[in-house]
Amino acid sequence: MGNKTEQALQERIKELTCLYEVSSIIVNSNAELLEDTLKAIARSLKKGFQYPDKTVISITSGEFSARTGKCSEDAVAIQSDISIFNEVQGEIKACLNGSEFNKNSFLKEEQLLLNNVALKVGNLLEHIEIQKREASLKRQMEHAGRLSILGEITAGIAHELNTPLANILGFAELLKSDLKNNKKGLVDLDKIIQNAIFSREVVKKLMFFACEMPQEMKRVNIIPNIKNAIHLLDATFRKEQVKYIVKIEDEELWLRADPIQLTQIIFNLLMNAIYFSPKNGLVTVEALQNKKEVILKISDEGKGFTPEALEKVFQPFFTTKPTGDGSGLGLSVVHGIVASHKGTVTAQNNPNKGAIFTITLPKS
Repeated sequence: MGNKTEQALQERIKELTCLYEVSSIIVNSNAELLEDTLKAIARSLKKGFQYPDKTVISITSGEFSARTGKCSEDAVAIQSDISIFNEVQGEIKACLNGSEFNKNSFLKEEQLLLNNVALKVGNLLEHIEIQKREASLKRQMEHAGRLSILGEITAGIAHELNTPLANILGFAELLKSDLKNNKKGLVDLDKIIQNAIFSREVVKKLMFFACEMPQEMKRVNIIPNIKNAIHLLDATFRKEQVKYIVKIEDEELWLRADPIQLTQIIFNLLMNAIYFSPKNGLVTVEALQNKKEVILKISDEGKGFTPEALEKVFQPFFTTKPTGDGSGLGLSVVHGIVASHKGTVTAQNNPNKGAIFTITLPKS
């Protein structure tokens, strides 16, 4: 009886030592070295079992895994689920290798130990996920802040340029009648007018980015706007040898928006997707809704974004296109229109290849 009591006490000490070690590993863990942390937990947990030399511990959760060895074909095992935010997203398993073992070879306390460690690992993974979300939210807020400041500066510049441009165009048109007999003078004057008109279009796009353009808000079904934009670009799709697919299950997707600006959003994003698509690449247009929002996704199979491009993609005049191929204002216009509709637009790389733009617009 004394030996059994002493043995039980020793096992209990091993379990408590194991829990203490695991807690220490978790306290000192680094989110960037999660796999190393799980390996250290697995090694510590192995020592808490009655037959450590015959026990194999494996921890798996999502893309991460750690194991102390291989389980043989005749191994018996116990396991405990790892829950993250009340959802099972992994497991911890303990195997006993050897034909002499069966399910009863595990102590009741060993299952409890496994449950305890699974709970601690779940808490660790929850904490890491919260940190990631906070970091992501902070980056989004900083990015939105930078775009907001940029919008204010841009609006000021656009307003300052509007008056002199109007004067240039007005006086140039007046000069035309005075120079009707001067062919060379008229050619030069036409160049001034064309460049002034181009500059006025740039100013208009800057005002879109700064949410300064007047809007005619109506109740709009977005599906005809999508079809209209695709129809306008059908020849471009064929010319560039790019395919497209439309995924819309709903017959109607209603929201409050400016119809012309809504078409401009879709048109600009499709033009961007076509430009960056390889030959025979596929552009996917997807639209869906929930109770409060309409969500539009446009993705391509191009090269995707570099980290630097993702940071600056909506800034005016930023472009990854070669000089002469684009002004760098198309996506900033999209951002401005979406912001003026109190929506959000995000850009990210597709898991496989290419880029995906996601626009979320409120229904009212």
